[in-house]
Amino acid sequence: MDRTAWNERYTSQQLLWGAEPNRFVAEELRDLQPRGRALDLACGEGRNAIWLATLGWTVTAVDYSEVALERARHLAADQHVDVEWIEADVTSFAPPRSAFDLVLIAYLQVPEPARLAVLAHAAAALRPGGTLFLIGHARINLTEGVGGPRQAEVLWQPSDLRHEVAALGFKVQRAEHVRRPVETAEGLKDAIDTLLRARRDAAASGS
Repeated sequence: MDRTAWNERYTSQQLLWGAEPNRFVAEELRDLQPRGRALDLACGEGRNAIWLATLGWTVTAVDYSEVALERARHLAADQHVDVEWIEADVTSFAPPRSAFDLVLIAYLQVPEPARLAVLAHAAAALRPGGTLFLIGHARINLTEGVGGPRQAEVLWQPSDLRHEVAALGFKVQRAEHVRRPVETAEGLKDAIDTLLRARRDAAASGS
């Protein structure tokens, strides 16, 4: 989907995914220390960025939908937290180098070349010892899960992500499928996501 399509989708419904953080983001990052600077790439309406800010992180959040960012600003104000919101396409956005302790990428479903570009920017943005956390729709969800995009080329496989981030100087801590219960017309069924958590090599240069 392009910027116009996302703006239309956000306009069509109030808070597409609610105001609470993604369940896996909350489970994996709740106790992460130190709470320094965090970068949320493709932040949407800001639910994860705002949640991190409530924990004490200094958060920069990036998305190219002005509709989503306007909602995010209102949500942040309601929760009395400050987040730096940047309107930009994350596939070309180059964040400050070695400036962040955490980079979060949630449900950024783009073809491999764009994904690799975003991961390279994420790697450069992290300080040595920083954490990279990814959660997104898995390719296996096409046949064994429910919901999500139906284009295989934008879906994630743990083995692919593991290889891609290891090549950028990360120590991979988790790379696996996780299941997320979803209410459907036929009852509760599982969507299958891919989760990756990795630590930036302390010896890496960020290049």
